[in-house]
Amino acid sequence: MTGTERLTVGQAVVRFLANQWTERDGTRRRFFAGCFGIFGHGNVAGLGQALLEYGDLLPYRAARNEQAMVHAAAGYARMTDRLEAWACTTSIGPGATNLVTGAALATINRLPVLLLPGDVFATRPANPVLQELEDARSYDVSVNDCLRPVSRFWDRINRPEQLPSALLAAMRVLTDPAETGAVTLALPQDVQAEAYDWPAELFAERVWRIRRPVPEPEAVAEAAAVLTAAERPLIVAGGGVIYSGATAELAAFAEATGIPVAETQAGKGSLPWDHACSVGAVGATGTTAANALAREADVVLGIGTRYSDFTTASRSLFARPGVRFVNLNVATPDAVKHAGVPLVADARTGLAALRGAAGAYAVAPAYRREAADLAARWNAEVDRAYALGHAPLPAQSEVIGIVNEVSGPRDVVVCAAGSMPGDLHKLWRTRDPKGYHVEYGYSCMGYEIAGGLGVKLAAPDREVFVLVGDGSYLMMAQELVTAVADGIKLVVVLVQNHGFASIGNLSESVGAERFGTRFRLPGDLAASAAAMGADVLRAGTAAQFRDALRQARDSARTTVVHVETDPLVPAPDGEAWWDVPVAEVSGLEPARRARAGYEEAKKTQRPLI
Repeated sequence: MTGTERLTVGQAVVRFLANQWTERDGTRRRFFAGCFGIFGHGNVAGLGQALLEYGDLLPYRAARNEQAMVHAAAGYARMTDRLEAWACTTSIGPGATNLVTGAALATINRLPVLLLPGDVFATRPANPVLQELEDARSYDVSVNDCLRPVSRFWDRINRPEQLPSALLAAMRVLTDPAETGAVTLALPQDVQAEAYDWPAELFAERVWRIRRPVPEPEAVAEAAAVLTAAERPLIVAGGGVIYSGATAELAAFAEATGIPVAETQAGKGSLPWDHACSVGAVGATGTTAANALAREADVVLGIGTRYSDFTTASRSLFARPGVRFVNLNVATPDAVKHAGVPLVADARTGLAALRGAAGAYAVAPAYRREAADLAARWNAEVDRAYALGHAPLPAQSEVIGIVNEVSGPRDVVVCAAGSMPGDLHKLWRTRDPKGYHVEYGYSCMGYEIAGGLGVKLAAPDREVFVLVGDGSYLMMAQELVTAVADGIKLVVVLVQNHGFASIGNLSESVGAERFGTRFRLPGDLAASAAAMGADVLRAGTAAQFRDALRQARDSARTTVVHVETDPLVPAPDGEAWWDVPVAEVSGLEPARRARAGYEEAKKTQRPLI
């Protein structure tokens, strides 16, 4: 392709994005499914005009909140294993700064999202313009600089000539499994509307192959030597297992070796809940089975995990003296954590190599039986939590059990913040690798409904059950309007427990006596959902909730099922700790007692070096 084409910068951006593709294992996908946007003076004449003109190439969807549309884009990217993404455009000023929380979530969870915020005039004809941050230290600073620390790549396009290299760099980061996250291209409003003669090659179809790096033979040999010498090994499966499509390889590896498999939040679903090698969630929100095995593990094989403090129970969980780590990860910084033997590779290719190097290695039959017995005991505890029969209000564990019962094997549960993610991690029985979608890298209140919207766009053939507490619902519920207006069906379970239940429990545990975590609602949350166009069903008992949820599942419209629960009924304890500092001195007796317990728990922390 030769020659040039005269287009504005906004038009060139849209034309370029529409021709980007990914390819993995021979399957090609158009990378950008579309562009979310909210228009203002900073983008309406540039990207807005371009999206109108080229809507057949890059579909546009309106959102109601800038942060929420980034959440929807992140939910979509996660559901597609990061092989597809959305762009998000905003005006300058508050529209751009509203992106920051969403960008942080995408980057922490390593999900590709392209942010295209408008910016102030590059030519500065009439500074300061509306919504410009006037910084006397430099006229080159704008509010978009807030996005630098939460972006994996950031650039400001002050001249059309800068655009091609910036677009290619953006795509390099977005499609790199080890580097991906939020990418920001700040677009001054005058530059967006400026015309330029672009090389036609810029708009040619471009395929980005998603690499599957293989581990070095020496690293495989070293890792296999450590693993095959283990008597009590444990696998910790993280999100990388699912993103790389390595669940079948993991199952085969676990079945051949007999090594039990524990799962992080992002890795939940790596094995079906009832697989013979599955011991469930690990860490601060884990099961008694996984955590008991973790305490005695002599080798930990971490696959696609970044070892967050919840996974390691604030580095108190892997307690056996001399415990060693073998870390299979596409990202080098994660592969070398805890002084581990690093296998820098794709999870699927790395597991295949490690399986070959392990030969006939298998754990002792007694260890298999121990792991299976621990898992069976925990599953009996889940059965009990699902059927508590608590009155007059059901417990949250009962609500989770009913959603698990009513949902289909391929349906998706979505959650993000509050007490629900921890309870879901230990109690939810996952049947499909993509059936569990809990955002716990940033644990962002308000993600749930917007993230569920993105999940449903990515998987329209699956029912999406959004579980959201009243506190998180009040943070960001307005994408219900988008779901209803665009005919995107969600089932939203709105759990009313009169406050911030998770932090209330934590507050009590550190001696702060639930201060600031309870509230009385002067209004009706269910009525607010109805006002936004959703169908609303109310349930007062567990039986009523089951009936309402089935009705919502079978409906073609977005439906909110409102259920009140008792926040003082806890889920079963997984017997692990999480480090939250307690006041060293206090006039309150509960705080003094909590401090004594905290000092004892701190003694269990290990540097893991």
